[in-house]
Amino acid sequence: QVQLVESGGGLVQAGGSLRLSCAASGRTFSSYAMGWFRQAPGKEREFVGAVRWGSGITYYADSVKGRFAISRDNAKITMYLQMNSLKPEDTAVYFCAAGEIASPYYFGSIPSWGSWGQGTQVTVSA
Repeated sequence: QVQLVESGGGLVQAGGSLRLSCAASGRTFSSYAMGWFRQAPGKEREFVGAVRWGSGITYYADSVKGRFAISRDNAKITMYLQMNSLKPEDTAVYFCAAGEIASPYYFGSIPSWGSWGQGTQVTVSA
């Protein structure tokens, strides 16, 4: 089992930036993917992006492509989500997740991810 702890959420004005962190522990990571999801009030949890830990290849939802960027620090076993040009519709609780997922085809599927963090609130004001 992997333990995940998110940090970095907060309140920001539209057009601003935030960086979220997700620190992982508990397992070796070479075969893992790590991802970000978000859930707005009254809506389903949705895929934001992911990174294959071994290769560093990243994947993004269309809604955040070009604005958000995922990076990782192997030494710290930490994943980051840099969010730029934030919009009010980006307001949500952001969750990080980890899992041994064979194909990016399954990244958007919540049951594919075996471990989840507790979530961190991001609020973007108009």
